[in-house]
Amino acid sequence: MARWEPGAKQRLQLAALDLFVEQGFEATTVAEIAGRADLTERTFYRHFADKREVLFDGQDVLLHAFVDAVAEAPDGASPRELAEAAVAGSGAFFTDERRPWSRRRQQAIETEDGLRERESLKMGALASAVAQALRDRGVTDPAAELAADAAISVFRVSFVQWVAPGETRGIRDIQADLFAAQRALA
Repeated sequence: MARWEPGAKQRLQLAALDLFVEQGFEATTVAEIAGRADLTERTFYRHFADKREVLFDGQDVLLHAFVDAVAEAPDGASPRELAEAAVAGSGAFFTDERRPWSRRRQQAIETEDGLRERESLKMGALASAVAQALRDRGVTDPAAELAADAAISVFRVSFVQWVAPGETRGIRDIQADLFAAQRALA
């Protein structure tokens, strides 16, 4: 086993995703993931608490991108502008290089109820974090909650469009179109 080669975490992620897509999340064991990556189960558990974490690794980085974008938005920005800035903060996370991984990850998530539930909880955590970031900028409720929920709806829909087969637009372009559509609804 090549336990000490660099990139163990990434190798585990790729092996897990391959197996999840090939045979399903539930049917895949940690031993199989580690074996496919030519690593030990112990190495797997050094990087991930369980096999779900392979798909949700980076959630904290994404959450901080949203919150930091709100904190860095210009003074005097409206609640809507602050919430849109939060979503725009995700653009650096979802690059064209990351799209193939994200497409396959979404494919794996869509096949399992528990993973869809976890993804939904992640969206709720993002909305709560953005709402708190808005409050920290002086936005009161219910405006903070409404703006955060509307922004996370745009994020969720933009992500689904971004990973769709054949989609070539960048996520920021998709988000800009969706925010324009959302404003047109008002």
